Amino acid sequence: MSPVIRELQAQSVPFSLILSGQHYDYNMSLQFIRELRLPKVNYSLKLRSETPARQMGEMMMKLGEVLRGRKNEMLCVHGDTNTTLTAALVGVKVGMKVAHVEAGLRSYDWRMPEEHNRRLADHLSDTLFAPTSVAKKNLIAERVYGRIHVTGNTVIDAVSQNMPIAKERAGITRSIVFKEFCLVTLHRAENVDDDGTLKEIISALIDSPLPVVFPAHPRTIEGLRRIKMLDTVRSSRNVQLVSPLGYFDFLCLMSRCKMILTDSGGIQEEATAMCIRKPVLILRRSTERPEAVDAGFAKLAGVHKSTILRELDKSLQKKCSLPSYSPFGDGMASKRIVRIIKESLSYQCQTKRSSQRIDQ
Repeated sequence: MSPVIRELQAQSVPFSLILSGQHYDYNMSLQFIRELRLPKVNYSLKLRSETPARQMGEMMMKLGEVLRGRKNEMLCVHGDTNTTLTAALVGVKVGMKVAHVEAGLRSYDWRMPEEHNRRLADHLSDTLFAPTSVAKKNLIAERVYGRIHVTGNTVIDAVSQNMPIAKERAGITRSIVFKEFCLVTLHRAENVDDDGTLKEIISALIDSPLPVVFPAHPRTIEGLRRIKMLDTVRSSRNVQLVSPLGYFDFLCLMSRCKMILTDSGGIQEEATAMCIRKPVLILRRSTERPEAVDAGFAKLAGVHKSTILRELDKSLQKKCSLPSYSPFGDGMASKRIVRIIKESLSYQCQTKRSSQRIDQ
């Protein structure tokens, strides 16, 4: 959402920034906002609950207090997190117009919590900012209530805007021991919470034909301990296990690596940005970003050691000729989104004034 926030500032559109509290480390969240050079947070919802259902319930109550009396304003939510669904639901209940940035993505994999969140948020929204025509077709097929706009994805805007900041802080690259490497991320529940799946993926990384740099999510570290492979990974000469990275450090590693292996949806998009342009192997059985696959940037590698290694060998052996454009937009999505927001709010104001004249 950072490009939308910057564009609202640039066009002098008043807004409030709400920190949902979904991530447990409050100070880390504030540091992230400072690093992105975003404005001060107006409201912070410090949550005590940890399970998803309790956390969402607590967020609903606290967010309801913040949004009370804001019927004439628009609530913008992004993506497919628990925050997205919770905020969209609260917005509807307090009578606000809800706009969903990154609407219409579908994996058709109901095991994924993100699939529940984005589908429900789409059907609660009045305005849907679809990143691509594929996303728009998904929304039309589901007969959503709101108005659909194809804008591109703000992820591409964010990479373009933040890469110069990242290069100012490129210290992470000096700590990488490999000249050429694959960059790996792994965090999804269906991968790291399933012992068999996690063993398959980690075994593939250890035997990878190209060395691996692996910034490990805390959830993944816990999974490695559980399956008794943490020491094996740490002692492997083929894998460099590093602590979780900030956004800017990760951008630097994406720009330097030879290819990316990931189960992240956002990284599938970021890899297509013109300042990165790296091939991606998706460590999943399905993806809600088929545009990356169709454009030739990404390929589904599954979660079994044999298929991951086979696809990795294929990718390394063939000459890489990636498209000269991103299927997720031209880096101008935030400008389109803010223009539509302004038009929508202006229309609401005009409608309200007309209604008041009729009442009088």
